[in-house]
Amino acid sequence: MGSSPNAAPHSQPTPEPERAPGSVPTPHTPAGRDGLAALLAHPERAVIALDFDGTLADIVPDPEKARAHHGAVAALGRLVPRLRAAAVITGRPAAVAVRLGGFDSVPGLDHLTVLGHYGVERWEAATGTVHAPAPPPGVAAIQAELPGVLDASGVWHGTWVETAIERKGGQAIAVHTRRADDPQGAFDRLRAPLAALAERHGLIVEPGRLVLELRPPGMDKGVALAEWVRETGASTVLYAGDDLGDLAAFAAVDKLRSDGLAGVLVCSGSAEVTELADRADLVVDGPAGVVELLGALADRLAVI
Repeated sequence: MGSSPNAAPHSQPTPEPERAPGSVPTPHTPAGRDGLAALLAHPERAVIALDFDGTLADIVPDPEKARAHHGAVAALGRLVPRLRAAAVITGRPAAVAVRLGGFDSVPGLDHLTVLGHYGVERWEAATGTVHAPAPPPGVAAIQAELPGVLDASGVWHGTWVETAIERKGGQAIAVHTRRADDPQGAFDRLRAPLAALAERHGLIVEPGRLVLELRPPGMDKGVALAEWVRETGASTVLYAGDDLGDLAAFAAVDKLRSDGLAGVLVCSGSAEVTELADRADLVVDGPAGVVELLGALADRLAVI
């Protein structure tokens, strides 16, 4: 999911300058330029991994209405066959991400994996099946207590009546405040009671873009990404994300680069979250910019 809206204010990250249609943008860091060069030189050794919400899909008030950005799946369908593999790594249940993304209905995605719940669940396009463990008991306990916590916090009264609870396939629970009359106020008021609730049941709270996710510890995108990259045997990895939850994946790519792999860190920039831009090799203009990047890579590899 994503980064905390409580972060210190920044100016909106500036995407890379305009360039000729179809050209691949140039990362502004030496490591990023080396990673992109390695991907273009040997795509058969390269993998890409992407977050879903805010990266492949625009952020929307109702998480059930999120869809992959126009052209995203088609761009992946052209690009993925030229790579070793691709993955979508998300806090959503794997089956939900597949449905909302439309990843099961496009030619060319045979080598796509969706790692849901930060890698706890796994969907493979080649088989169309989801592998998932039993839900942790703490999630069920929290689900039972959550209405009382929200009521005591005033979230189900007045301005916060539209706060949404997303039950994430039994593996986690996400409380969204984007549709509240005062989204930031609802978010701020819920942080402490939800953190206490999570701690009582052995879970943690992951803050995101006007969302607080209660989930078991040890589930993060960095662990999922590093394990998947090692599994593929790739020598180059490009990761794109938008949010504080993606910082773990950025750190994983940094570690892989220190181990000798090539890597590119891409930020799907937004006015809500700017922290990733400081760590990225390349900043693009939200999901539309991510789609443009995927299409440009596919175009470039088609003529190499």
